[in-house]
Amino acid sequence: MELADYLRILRAYWKELTAAVLLGVLFAAVWSIAQPRVYTAEASGFVAAPGGGDLGSSMVGDQLARSKVRSYVDLGSWRTVAQHAVDELGLTESPEAVASRVKVTNPTDTVILRVSATGSTPESARDLAEEWIRGMISEIARLEGVDGQEPAVQLFAGDSARLPTAPSSPNVKLNLALGALIGALIGGGYAVVREWLDRRIRSAEGVEKATGVSVVGALPVETDPETAGSPLRLVDARDTDRAATAEAFRGLRTNLQYMSVDDPPRAIVVTSSLPGDGKSFTAVNLALTLAATGQRTILVDADLRRPRVAATLGLLEDAGLSDVLASRGTVADLLQQVDGAPNLGVLAAGPIPPNPSELVGSERMHRLIQSLGKEAMVVIDSPPLLPVTDAALLATKADGALVVVSTGKTTYEILGKALDNLTKANGKPLGIVMNKVPRTGAGALYYGYQYTADHYAEDGAKKKVPASR
Repeated sequence: MELADYLRILRAYWKELTAAVLLGVLFAAVWSIAQPRVYTAEASGFVAAPGGGDLGSSMVGDQLARSKVRSYVDLGSWRTVAQHAVDELGLTESPEAVASRVKVTNPTDTVILRVSATGSTPESARDLAEEWIRGMISEIARLEGVDGQEPAVQLFAGDSARLPTAPSSPNVKLNLALGALIGALIGGGYAVVREWLDRRIRSAEGVEKATGVSVVGALPVETDPETAGSPLRLVDARDTDRAATAEAFRGLRTNLQYMSVDDPPRAIVVTSSLPGDGKSFTAVNLALTLAATGQRTILVDADLRRPRVAATLGLLEDAGLSDVLASRGTVADLLQQVDGAPNLGVLAAGPIPPNPSELVGSERMHRLIQSLGKEAMVVIDSPPLLPVTDAALLATKADGALVVVSTGKTTYEILGKALDNLTKANGKPLGIVMNKVPRTGAGALYYGYQYTADHYAEDGAKKKVPASR
């Protein structure tokens, strides 16, 4: 996965990631509150050799002190020192338990001994640190003194312990940061795993990689319930919802025209994997977009099971393709015109026959498509590929098929089976059309399209109304 993929996942699952981080911080806060408060105080002393007024004696005494200080670090953990602190402070703990709360260190290249002591209160930590220094002074004096003589090396009290103003444990800031980090890791892992398990189509790159078929169009989801799914007539430039869809269909039209410069497709079947993906919507609006260039276009409703074209365009549904194939009428008699689209003729499905597959797979249907393709661009709305074989049969008689998928709904497995049905019948897939592409949010990152009403408005009526996807 590349950086762009991780950014896309971040945008797609930002709510889950945020929730995981907040839960991590909350857990860390609760855990920190539940922990006992521990305070730390520090006291220090320094090791020196008394006497030695001249320079030579001072240097010898300093070397002796440096050689001794390392041993005194270990002496700081002796039981006798701990017992001294227990006796002086009147503690009820054992010497071993008290010793576990004290740490003696020696900063590098110094004769300083630093004692860090912990306690449940600031006072107990401070008193223990100071008493520990006194205990070490007493123990060193006992060990270094010989026959009552002054020790050659002594430990002197240095900086006294200060009263801690805040607990050293738990470290609330560190715990909250760790909680946020762990939450982010868990949330990120969840997002990556979910993305990996999600087999729904979301990106053009994923489709092309999985199928080897090019994505020739991406249609934005329509947000206005009053116009969603309706044909694109004269688009108002200020209508950002329909203007974006119209531009997407113009892009699809251009891709089809340049699909083969020398021999562009003349008869195109529009189908899908399953019902509800938007094949009829795509077929109707593609035909309208082709006709808008002045090219003669014929839209044929070959879905003889659940016809939608005539109802979508407000045309007569009682006569059409099934009558032509049954020799009950001619194309010239049954072809209907669409208001506002003089270059578009529509051949409705007509009465639903008892044998749709036989009719659309007949030689008569083949000759009809060839005949229409000589005088016009033919767009054929057909049934889905998986439930029935009609679309695959029609694709063999036309120049190929556009397969419409529903973004975020159709899975790669379903699309793969649909394309298998098409190729097994020797049908040619012209390309994939991704329908219902998100305009905003994480889904929009898959495509990178952005539309604005201002881009399509007339020069004298431009209005900045953002509508991105």
